[in-house]
Amino acid sequence: MTGHVVCFGEMLLRLSPPGARLMVQAQSLDMVVGGAEANVAAALAALGHETRMVTLLPATPLGDKARAELGAAGVDTRFVARGAGRMGLYFMEPGAGLRPSSITYDRARSAFALADAGAFDFAGALDRAALLHLSGITPALGPNGVALIRAAVSAAQDAGVPICLDGNYRAQLWESWDSDPRSVLTELVSAATVLIGNHRDISLLLGKTFSGDGAERRREAVDAAFAAFPNLELVASTARHVVSSDHHRIAARVDTRASKHQTAEIDVSGIVDRIGTGDAYAAGVLHQFLRGGDAQTMAECGLALAALKHSLPGDFCLIGGGELAAFSTEGGDVRR
Repeated sequence: MTGHVVCFGEMLLRLSPPGARLMVQAQSLDMVVGGAEANVAAALAALGHETRMVTLLPATPLGDKARAELGAAGVDTRFVARGAGRMGLYFMEPGAGLRPSSITYDRARSAFALADAGAFDFAGALDRAALLHLSGITPALGPNGVALIRAAVSAAQDAGVPICLDGNYRAQLWESWDSDPRSVLTELVSAATVLIGNHRDISLLLGKTFSGDGAERRREAVDAAFAAFPNLELVASTARHVVSSDHHRIAARVDTRASKHQTAEIDVSGIVDRIGTGDAYAAGVLHQFLRGGDAQTMAECGLALAALKHSLPGDFCLIGGGELAAFSTEGGDVRR
C-alpha cells in the first residue's frame, strides 16, 4: 500500500517518580511525551514510513515540547493544531518485583478533549493517505471525544482511506462519565478494516462469552467479529502473562478472513518500560500490513517490535528497521 499513515488522538505528558518510588516518596518527577496514537506514528516513522499526526496541543511551552518531540521522531507535524487550554497528563508509579505499575489520569477538560472538530484539517491530512489509525481512547474522553472520532471516521470514509482501530479500552476514562462504550466502539469497529483487539474486546462488542481456551477461544471470537463486521479484514492481538513487573511472557496473533497465525510465547525480561508496548505491537503489525505481509509476518513483526520496546524508556518506540530485522529472542552481546 502506498501513501502515508495518519494518526489521530490526544498527546499526553507522563510524569513519574524516578526509580521505583511511590508518589508519596517523590521529590521530583520525570516527564516524557506520549499518547497511544502518537506512539504508533513515531514507531512507524522510525521504520521508514511517512506518518502524519493530527491532534491539538495547547499554545504553551508544554505543547511546544510535545510537538518538538513528535517532529524529532520523524512525524509530520503540519496538521497539529494549537489552541488555548491545558495538556492532558497522566501520573505513573513504576512497578517493581510483584508490585505492578499504577496510572492515574489527569486529563479532564484538556485542550484536546474540549476541541471542536472544525479545528482539525482531516481532509488535508488524509489526502492520498494509505491508512488512518485511531484508538478507543479518544471516545472514552467524553461526548466531545465521541464527536471528534466520528468526524475523523467520516473524513476517512469520504477520502476512501481504510481505518485501523486499536480498542485500547480504558475503564477509568469510560467510567468517569455516563458512557456506553459497547455501542460507541461497535460503531467504530463497523468502519474499520483492521482491529487491534483480543477476544475480550470482541466479547464486549458482541455481548457474548466465547468458550474454549487459548488459540481456539481467540479464533472463535475472531470468526464472530468477521461475521458481525463486514468491513473488517484483519484482527491482531497479544496474550501476556505477567511473572513480575520486569518479566513477562508474550505471544502474538493475527487473523485474516482466510488465514491465521499465532506465535510461540517468548520471555521478555529485564523490562525497562512497559508503557507503549501495545502501540509498538500495533506499529509492527501495520508495518507489514502496509507492505502486503501475510498473517505470520505481521504477527512476528509485531511481537518483535513490542519485545524491543520493553527495553526502551519513554512512550515512543524508536527502533529502526535494521535493529528490528536483527531481533532475536536470545538477545545477544554488543554488536560492533
